[in-house]
Amino acid sequence: MFSLEGITKAIDTWLNAHFNSTVVLLAECVLVGVAAIALFAVLGLGLVWMERKVAAVMQIRLGPNRLGPKGIFQTSADTLKLIMKEGLTPDGADKFLFNLAPFIVMIVAMLVLAPISFAKNFQIWDINIGVLYVSAVSSLSVIGILMAGWSSNNKYSLLGAMRSGAQIVSYELSAGLAIISIVVLTGSLSINDIIQSQQNGWWIFKGHIPAIISFIIFIIAVTAETNRAPFDLAEAESELTAGFHTEYSGMKFALFFLAEYINIFIVCSIGATLFFGGWMPLHIGNWEAFNHIMDFIPSSIWFFGKTIFLIFLIMWFRWTFPRLRVDQLLNLEWKYLLPISLFNLLLMTVVAIMGWHF
Repeated sequence: MFSLEGITKAIDTWLNAHFNSTVVLLAECVLVGVAAIALFAVLGLGLVWMERKVAAVMQIRLGPNRLGPKGIFQTSADTLKLIMKEGLTPDGADKFLFNLAPFIVMIVAMLVLAPISFAKNFQIWDINIGVLYVSAVSSLSVIGILMAGWSSNNKYSLLGAMRSGAQIVSYELSAGLAIISIVVLTGSLSINDIIQSQQNGWWIFKGHIPAIISFIIFIIAVTAETNRAPFDLAEAESELTAGFHTEYSGMKFALFFLAEYINIFIVCSIGATLFFGGWMPLHIGNWEAFNHIMDFIPSSIWFFGKTIFLIFLIMWFRWTFPRLRVDQLLNLEWKYLLPISLFNLLLMTVVAIMGWHF
């Protein structure tokens, strides 16, 4: 049966048969980099098309339907337009930081991709503190956003960047506490250990009510962290033109745009890993026959299926809820989500110590 693990083993075997260990290591690093860039490109094209189609369904219309079947080449045409468009730099801008900011955001997104397990034994870097690594590195993206807003020499860009900074720093607390609640259950920061701990059932089911509360808090917090509606105050068109990337055009704007969708994929893949078992099939206790049937579905299909479901959920939010005001956005975090997260973490600790989970 098709598996990503088999592809990687075949490539590794062929390289080791023809080259020495140093060349093999360099070649595999290059292949990983190319594969990551290709994944970014495919995700960018696919998720933008998916966003438009989800929006169309929510608003009872067709969405893109001219370029290719069901409009699948519409995003390719948009990409071509952005590639051909001139990238302008304002006269009063800090040119070095202005040009560096979009690359910082993209580099952070690529770094966070490293410990994510896309399928069984298919992972760029199996680090034993994978969850901590993702939480720490992903927070660096706010530096690129603040850099873009300040260096643009535009008051709207600066206001958008400051809003985004306050928003990301605030909601990271609730997202982190939701992640810690699952770490408490598994007793490990390793992403592979967390996936293996869900072999007889996903934590969203085994962890009882505290796991469900953690998931709800997590999905709200990561929606805010990725500057998605109804938390898109950093890019509020009616107030700030386009927020922190008002002055960007061409490929530099495209990098910010792409980074947003890559970050959505990353946070949803983390959510799928923590709460829905990642690539692990749906297993129910000792139901051997059912579990055996579930094992026939490739692990990569399980992972991407769960991740796309969570992406759809976040897109659903955008076309359902109205945008919050800044004070409402921060009140939601500091007055509601953070206290609930702290209490829920305490409750989850009691559940883990007493062994009340399945």
